[in-house]
Amino acid sequence: MTGMWLTADEQRTWRTYLRLNSLLLARLNRQLQQDSGLTLPEYEVLVQLSEAPQQQRRPFQICEALNWEQSRLSHQLTRMQHRGLVAREECEADGRGAFVVLTAAGASAIRSAAPGHVAAVRRLVFDRLGDDQRAAFEQACTAIIDALAELGVRAAAGG
Repeated sequence: MTGMWLTADEQRTWRTYLRLNSLLLARLNRQLQQDSGLTLPEYEVLVQLSEAPQQQRRPFQICEALNWEQSRLSHQLTRMQHRGLVAREECEADGRGAFVVLTAAGASAIRSAAPGHVAAVRRLVFDRLGDDQRAAFEQACTAIIDALAELGVRAAAGG
C-alpha cells in the first residue's frame, strides 16, 4: 500500500509546489496588470511573438510553446486582437493557415512590461536562491519536464 500514497515528505513537497505555483503565478499576473495593463497569458503570447523571426508565428507553434489547447489560444488571440496587440494574417504559402503577428502596439506593450516583469521574477525567485539552489531547482524542473515529454511521445505513439 506504500506505493499507492505519497509519503509524508512527498506530500509536503507536492503541496509546497502547488502553493508556490499558485502564489507565484497570481503575483506575477497582478504585477503585470498593475504595471503594464497586461495579463500573464497576454505577456506569454507577446513573448512568443517578440522572439520569433519576423515577429510572427503560426497558432499551432504558440500552442506547442505554451502547452495550450487551440481553443484557449483562439479566445486569447481574439481578446488581444481587440486590444490591438496582435493581428492575424493569411499565410500565402498555405491558404488554410494563418500567422499571428505582433503589432506595433504589442511590441510597445512587451517592451514596456518586460523590465518590471523581469525585476519581479528576480525579486520573487532568483534573489531568494543561492547558486546551488538555483542549479538544483533547474535540474529538478528539467527532470520532470523530460519525464513529461517522454510520456507525451509514448502517448502519441499509442503506448
